[in-house]
Amino acid sequence: MAPEKESNGLDNYAFAVEGRFCDLPDTKNGEEVDSFVDGDSNKLAYCVTDVPPWYLCIILGIQHCLTAFGGIIAIPLILSQGLCLQHDGLSQSHLISTIFFVSGICTLLQVTFGIRLPILQGGTFTLLAPSMAMLSMPEWTCPSWTQNASLVNTTSAEFIDVWQSRMRALQGSIMVGSLFQVFVGFSGLIGLFMRFIGPLTIAPTISLIGLSLFDSAGASAGNHWGISSMTTALIILFSQYLRHISMPFPTYSKDKKLHTSRVYVFQILPVLLGITLSWLICYILTIYNVLPSDSGQYGYLARTDLKGDVISKAPWFSFPYPGQWGMPTVSLAGVVGILAGVISSMIESVGDYHACARLSGAPPPPKHAINRGIGIEGLGCLLAGAWGTGNGTTSYSENVGALGITKVGSRTVIVASGALMVVMGVFGKVGAIFTTIPSPVIGGMFMVMFGVISAAGVSNLQYADMNSSRNIFIFGFSMFSGLVIPNWILKNPKAIATGVVELDQVLQVLLTTSMFVGGFFGFILDNTIPGSKHERGILAWNKAHEDDSSNTLESGEVYNLPFGISSYLSSSSWLRYMPFCPPGVPSSLDRCGADTNSLEPKQPLGHPEPAQIIIGVAL
Repeated sequence: MAPEKESNGLDNYAFAVEGRFCDLPDTKNGEEVDSFVDGDSNKLAYCVTDVPPWYLCIILGIQHCLTAFGGIIAIPLILSQGLCLQHDGLSQSHLISTIFFVSGICTLLQVTFGIRLPILQGGTFTLLAPSMAMLSMPEWTCPSWTQNASLVNTTSAEFIDVWQSRMRALQGSIMVGSLFQVFVGFSGLIGLFMRFIGPLTIAPTISLIGLSLFDSAGASAGNHWGISSMTTALIILFSQYLRHISMPFPTYSKDKKLHTSRVYVFQILPVLLGITLSWLICYILTIYNVLPSDSGQYGYLARTDLKGDVISKAPWFSFPYPGQWGMPTVSLAGVVGILAGVISSMIESVGDYHACARLSGAPPPPKHAINRGIGIEGLGCLLAGAWGTGNGTTSYSENVGALGITKVGSRTVIVASGALMVVMGVFGKVGAIFTTIPSPVIGGMFMVMFGVISAAGVSNLQYADMNSSRNIFIFGFSMFSGLVIPNWILKNPKAIATGVVELDQVLQVLLTTSMFVGGFFGFILDNTIPGSKHERGILAWNKAHEDDSSNTLESGEVYNLPFGISSYLSSSSWLRYMPFCPPGVPSSLDRCGADTNSLEPKQPLGHPEPAQIIIGVAL
């Protein structure tokens, strides 16, 4: 899942661009989806299949990279605590470079062969919770000497083995768990999953991802509450109070030559601006020795020179490769925990696909495209595990919101963004720079980010009838159990003793993963306690995620595979029935004069064709 959920942003122009305009679907069942002051604010400058000028692709590609910046770097910085890497800035920089590199590759795969929508891929917080639960097991607890900066020799073989053995265990679990997502995607079983999972399952699952990370946020922010509070205040100021204020920026076009355009920079990059400004203030306070130089004094960790040698030691070029930390190892407990995160990630991605299609001027994604997108995401998690990011990949919701802000829905822009992330991953100095961000600044960012994740989970309750005592009980009990049980297990790690070591490890990981506990109770209670589909929110949920008829582009032009692959698959007598292959398209449908109302019959996502499921499972 993405770090934060944003509104679709259709009420503002954030980037003045020129090009052909496409209508966004603005009505559904006769009701207005959004209201606008400007009549042209419901237009797109570039649709999903358009190719903007190269300079605009680069500019907007950089913007998408910066928009995902907060979530991408937050994951390795949090993981470094469980990997015993708090005092090894150089290894942290390698992790950041690796996650940038893999995110770029996965983005290119998704846009080219997956869902084929302008959607960015990056690290996921849904896998972070089970990963931290796994690393908190007694056998993976960090040695006490790794917590003391004066005792850590980051180049010693002992220290390298300590953190790389933990990384290899994570890698193996993620790689095996991702195979399940690959199977569910390419077999078409995601539709079957969605029939039993509703808002009362998703809400506690997503909310507990943010709530379970409060300790990480508090530990980082508590190193200097003044700096962390300033960072939080700046992010809130930029993202909420100044988001409607535009700034003039010089731009160039053939018609107007050099001129100024209004850019809603505070709405586009609030996290980056907040972190950068706080980072700069910490740098100034460090130069003038306002912050203490004694490691025993409060506020020492707010200095910017603690990892000053990391940038000089980091190589200019560092090409990440599979198995760079050694041969991955697999544990049953880790795999089972990762599976809980993978299922949550798949559910979130389906919603992101529909939102992205709506904001990019594309028709709703057909079943074969959704199946392919989930399968490619699973393949991305497999690559992330092989490369050793310590995490997987998922669709980024905040970048979906940026499509509505910029009014540029072209997937070529996301291709440029993916290529830029690959380049950033190759330049080792880039990752090293990010490791010098003071811990309190990171803590201030976590305060906002984790709060938004929790609220995004609760927002799914809008589909359910929350005047129902049944729904209130299910949500309340699921949330409270997801906080109480993991907390007690962490305080009593020896309480689970079945006599079977492997079973003890599985239960330890699952019961210390808040999102699993809350989601499990939500799923069981919602599907067993009597209640109508309307009361449970299933009808409203399916209606929000089903195909509609307001197509703006011919479906095959958007979702069919490139390089003539779709034509080849459709010509085969049996391949065209595969759940991830586009169906046969009549020859009368061409790129110039296709009737968008004569597309293939729409079927709700929750009811996949039995023949497709049988063929997929057989393979």
